[in-house]
Formats: sequence, structure tokens, C-alpha cells
Amino acid sequence: MDVTRAEYWDGQAATYDRTTAFLEPRLFAPARRWVADRVSGRTLEVGVGTGANLPYYADRVPDLTIADVSPAMLRAASVRAAAVGVPVRIVEVDSAHLGLPDESFDTVVSMFSMCCVADELAVLRELARVLRPGGRLLMADHVESSARLGRAVQRVLDRVTPRAGGGAPSSTPGAAAGCGGPGPRRDDVVALAPRGAAGGDQVTLVLGRE
Repeated sequence: MDVTRAEYWDGQAATYDRTTAFLEPRLFAPARRWVADRVSGRTLEVGVGTGANLPYYADRVPDLTIADVSPAMLRAASVRAAAVGVPVRIVEVDSAHLGLPDESFDTVVSMFSMCCVADELAVLRELARVLRPGGRLLMADHVESSARLGRAVQRVLDRVTPRAGGGAPSSTPGAAAGCGGPGPRRDDVVALAPRGAAGGDQVTLVLGRE
């Protein structure tokens, strides 16, 4: 029987933080700080997972909605939100079909979640729909490394990543540019990973503005 995306991520929720513990301070934390510094107003974070961003939102985000397709991930995020004192509204939805009102958020955040969706463009259009004019789409995600070895490793991982998890596409910046809403300008793309044989610039931040 095929496993749905929600079921797949439900199965990952209990061990996800342990699995990413090595990479979190070295690779992901700088992106989280960068995004948290730029969040303002009514904010939506999609693909929130276990809520790794939430500690960075403390005393910064007065109105926060978190969304994920996985009930187990949302439960973990809820526990973390309470622990760090960040009030949240919780929405269990697929990021391609949010069911939220048009132009209802000042900031929309997506952190390392576009690599887990089936249709990046559909998700980006949905994020643009709920973002008010003048709002910000803040993203960090995995993109194709500029290093040859890094690209080779990514392609192997792409092939072995379970389909239920959403796969690991690496074209988010290009997709964002064509989403019909907020898209990155050339100077909005900031490579975080140090250039190297395996690292390259495989993690890139995209800041999109309308």
C-alpha cells in the first residue's frame, strides 16, 4: 500500500530532530536566524515540521500560524511552541491547498520544505495568494550544488528519497521566479553553505517581494 506524505512524515516526527542534530547548528541555524530577523506582522510558516524555527521567533512574531501536512509533526511543533513561549495557531493542511483567505499574511515562511512537495510551482502560487501586497515570502531550501561532487551526492539522494516524502527537487529559486507572485531578484539569493567539494552552495536563501 502506498504511503501518503502525511503518513511518511508522521513516521519521521519522533526521530527527526535527532536525525538532523548534527546539521542543525552547522547548516540550518544561520538560515533560521536570517529569516527570523526579517519576519514581521501576521506570519504564516508552511511545512513547519517539528518547529525548529520557533525558538528564533520568541519576542519577534506576535501573530503566527503554523501549517503542516503531518499531524505528528504539528504535535511536536506545538510542544516546542509552548516550551519557548511562542503562541501559535495550528493548521493541518497541504501547502498547495492552504484553504486560507487571500492576502491574509504580511510574511510567509518556508524553511527546507519545498524539497518535500510534489509541485513546487503550485505551492509557490498558493503562498503568493495568501500574501498581502507588499508582503514578504521568506524561504530557505536545498538547491543544486555548484560543486560537482555535491551535485553527484544530491542526485543519488534524489533517487533514494521515498516518493511519499515528496522527493528532493532542487529548482526552487527558478520556480519562485515564475510563480506569478513574489519571486527572487538576483541580489535576493544568498548562498549560506561554504564553497567546498561536498558543500558548494547547496543551501540557498531566497527573499521574494511583491
